[in-house]
Amino acid sequence: MAKMPSRAKRTLRISPLAAIAAATAFALASCSGTAAPGGSVAVPTDAGAVTGELNILVSSAKGSDAGFKAVNDAFAAKFPNVKVNFTSVPNENYNQARTSRLTAGSIDVGLAGPKELPSYVPAANMGDDARLAEAGGFVDLTDQAFMKKFTPSVLEKIAYKGKNYTVPTGLSYYSGLTYNKKIFADNGLTPPTTWDEFVTLCEALKAKGITPISIGGKDTAGIVMLSVVQSLYPTAQAKQDLAKSLYENSARLDDGKQLEVLQKVEQIYTYAQPNFAGSNYSQMTSEFLTGKAAMISDGTWNVGSLREADQVDFGYFPLPASNNAADNAFLGGKVELTLAVPSNAKNKPAAMAWLGVFADNYKAFNEKAGFAPAQVGVEGDPFYTEIEKYTKNFEPAWDTIWIPNTKAGQAANLPFNWTALKPMGQSDAQAAAVAAQKDWEAGK
Repeated sequence: MAKMPSRAKRTLRISPLAAIAAATAFALASCSGTAAPGGSVAVPTDAGAVTGELNILVSSAKGSDAGFKAVNDAFAAKFPNVKVNFTSVPNENYNQARTSRLTAGSIDVGLAGPKELPSYVPAANMGDDARLAEAGGFVDLTDQAFMKKFTPSVLEKIAYKGKNYTVPTGLSYYSGLTYNKKIFADNGLTPPTTWDEFVTLCEALKAKGITPISIGGKDTAGIVMLSVVQSLYPTAQAKQDLAKSLYENSARLDDGKQLEVLQKVEQIYTYAQPNFAGSNYSQMTSEFLTGKAAMISDGTWNVGSLREADQVDFGYFPLPASNNAADNAFLGGKVELTLAVPSNAKNKPAAMAWLGVFADNYKAFNEKAGFAPAQVGVEGDPFYTEIEKYTKNFEPAWDTIWIPNTKAGQAANLPFNWTALKPMGQSDAQAAAVAAQKDWEAGK
C-alpha cells in the first residue's frame, strides 16, 4: 500500500528540465532504429520469430505491478523465445531512470505522455515528451489493430496532434474524498453536495472526536488543491479559460476565485489530523482503516489496496468546494499510465507483440491494477459502478490541463501555492497567493 502515493505525487510534480537535454540525445539516437523515427512498426504474426530480450520500464505501484505481471505471464506463454526484463521503479526516481535508459536505447516499452502546447503558452514550455514526439522519438501506434480495443474517447484524450503514440492502462479520479460508510451512518451523516454542507459535516465529526480527513502531507496534500479547483472551475473549458487568462495576465492569483481556491484549501487543512505535514501515505491510510479518520484525500487508484485490506466499507464523493451543487457533480481525473515504444528500442518486434498481448489481456491486468477501465466492455471494480454518476462526463483534472511556465518562480508552478499554507508551510492563504502572483509575474 505504501507504494501507491507516489502516483498521486507525480500529478503534482514538474519533470526535471535536465530531461530535455537527454531528449535531444534520445531523438538523435532514435535515428539508428530499424524503422523511421516515429514511424509505424508491424505486430509480428509468427510467435517463433520473436526472440531476444524485451526491456520494460514502468513506475511502481502495488496494483499495476501485479497487473503487469499477469500480462508478462501471458506474453511468456505466447512468445516463449523472449526474455522479459520488467523493471518498476518508484515514481520519484522514474524520470531519472527513464532519461538514462532512453539515451542508452535500453527501453523497449516505457511510459510517455506527450501533451500539445496551447497557442497561448510560449514554445519554451513544451514538455519533454512533446519534444520527443516532435523529433520522432516514439513509434506511431495509431493504426495498430490492438488500439481498436481501447475506448475511442480515451484514445482521443491522449492523442498528440491526431496521432496515438501511447496505450492507456486505465483512468483514475482524484478530486474526491474516500469515506468510511459506517462512521457516516453511525453519526447520521451523508455525503455533502455543497461547501456549506461539507463544513457542517466536518464540524460535526470534530465535535464527536473523530478526525474528519486524514491527509498524507508528504504525498496527498496537493490533491486537496486539485479537488477545490475542480469544483470552482468544474469543466475543461473553465480550466482552459483560467489557464489562458493567467498566461495573458488578464487574471491574477491573489484575488477573486483564484484566492478562494487557497482560502478553501486552508480551511480544509484545519479538518485534518494534527501535524499532517509529516504524515506519509501509509500513515494516512492506516488512520482511515482503523477508524480514526472518517475520510481521506485520495484518488481512486487506491481501490485495489483498500479492497485487499478488507477493513472498511468505503465510498467516494467529489469534494464539494462550491455552494452550487451542480459544480460539484463530477470528479476530475486523468488517463493513467500510458505505454509507449521508443523509436530507438532495440527489440521493436517484441515490444509490439507485448502491447498486443496487453490489449488482449487487459481485463486480467485491470483486475489487479484497479483502474477505471480503458477498454469498452471491460468491467472494473464494483466501486466504479457506485460512483458512475460522478464519472459519466469525464472531466480532466487541473494538473492535466495546466502547462507550467518554466520562467516563473516555484510558488506559481501549479500555480496555486498550496505548499506554502500552514502546516505545509508558514503562510496563510492571502500571503501564499501574493507569493504565487509575484512568482508568476517573474516569468513574464
